[in-house]
Amino acid sequence: MARLPRLALAGHPHHVLQRGASGRPVFVDDADRQAYLDALREAAATLRVAVHGYVLMDDHVHLLLTPPDDAAVGRLMQALGRRYVAAFNRRHGRSGSLWEGRFRATLLETQPHLLGCLRYIEQNPVRAGRVAHAAEWPWSSAAHHLGHRRDPLIVEPAVWWHLGNTPFDRETAWRARLDDFMGPREARPYTDSVVKGWALGSGAFLAQLAAMTDRPLAARPRGRPRKA
Repeated sequence: MARLPRLALAGHPHHVLQRGASGRPVFVDDADRQAYLDALREAAATLRVAVHGYVLMDDHVHLLLTPPDDAAVGRLMQALGRRYVAAFNRRHGRSGSLWEGRFRATLLETQPHLLGCLRYIEQNPVRAGRVAHAAEWPWSSAAHHLGHRRDPLIVEPAVWWHLGNTPFDRETAWRARLDDFMGPREARPYTDSVVKGWALGSGAFLAQLAAMTDRPLAARPRGRPRKA
């Protein structure tokens, strides 16, 4: 079966997943993680891609992005890959690819899925059993959104400001969301959509996207159509 082209449209939030080849680590230590974030910050600024959230795990990365044009996410990931992989290989005396083929990506409907996806991303270390609370993982955007540090990489989406009238109100509201653990059933749509490349949103949202692209937006029902 031919591989579907990646779904990417300007002005929409995109959930991006990139995994290490064969499940191998893509970060050996904190110096690697900082090098990745430095490369991401430079590429995002150059291409004017808004980064709303991220998490760096040992063998994969999640990003939440809004691009200014259809090609910007692909260009950002290419630029990031060239700079980071070259630096990683030099530092660790290796060669060859670091990532598992193409990065995965999907479009999200802003309401309710942008903040839902951000919560999914920032809870990733909790689901993996690495920390008890999202704020304890230093390599994600959670500390920024909880007011523990200022991360210049992050651009808040418009829906973020609806969480409260003051920074304290928004941080308190976000802490409550992160403390509300996302179980497997709630997390599955975010996992499945980014792995399979299907857009995540309501029927009206999918109809809007269908007018903008010829690419299939969701899996077709299995089996033969029912007879009339």
